[in-house]
Amino acid sequence: MFAKFVVAAALAASVAAHATFQEMWINGVDQGSSCVRLPQSNSPVTSVSTSDIACNANATPSQGICQVMPGDEVTVEMHQQPNDRSCTNEAIGGDHYGPINIYMAKVDDATSAVGSSAKWFKAAEMGMPSNNPDYWATEVLNDNCGHFTFKVPADIAPGNYLIRAEVIALHVASQVGGAQFYMSCFQVNVGGSGSASPPTVSFPGAYNAQDPGILINIYQPLSTYTIPGPAPYATASPAVANTPYPTTATWNTALQPKTVPTSVPAAGAQGIGKA
Repeated sequence: MFAKFVVAAALAASVAAHATFQEMWINGVDQGSSCVRLPQSNSPVTSVSTSDIACNANATPSQGICQVMPGDEVTVEMHQQPNDRSCTNEAIGGDHYGPINIYMAKVDDATSAVGSSAKWFKAAEMGMPSNNPDYWATEVLNDNCGHFTFKVPADIAPGNYLIRAEVIALHVASQVGGAQFYMSCFQVNVGGSGSASPPTVSFPGAYNAQDPGILINIYQPLSTYTIPGPAPYATASPAVANTPYPTTATWNTALQPKTVPTSVPAAGAQGIGKA
């Protein structure tokens, strides 16, 4: 375990394998990039106090709004380069170890809402699911061809929402400003008849540059990891296991598409994603 991190530490300064969340699936139906605000580049945000920490720097607006229902399984998909959906390449490489966070914000109009003005609740998270050896959420992401799946809370109120998918890479996070934030915002409309309005945070505001999960030296044995931000609503963070984490993909990588749909699929489209 420690040897892995010693090698990673030696390479961290010279290795760059940036990435972006580019696509979305709903109940196994590929939405492609039809409702994502695509970042202008695959470079990270490094300041927690800039408005870029909400939905990335100068993200391209989208006119698409994907339709979801409470309880639906939503999968966000990350890759290093635009339109590259290959499972051969790591979703985020260069030993960019760290957590995954999913936030949602209820807004009046998902196509025009300003992420830094929205109020966000955390819908899901994964940090370090195993400490024997240390194994990070980004490694689970790579095992699954860049896919991370969460459930839309079953009781949230209907309406337009932004979904904020985020990776925090910690490979150079032992100094203030070293953590790298990779996020994209997806535009959705939630149906149903729920009424819940979970507690919220703001971006910027939710993170401090000296939070223990942001300012951290990961090149040492760790027994636990404190995921930045609030606790997820109506779900629990995966516990840190002291046994090796299974690396077998739970996403059906054999059916991974090569193309990227740019239009919201018609209602009733059939899904293929989960193994």
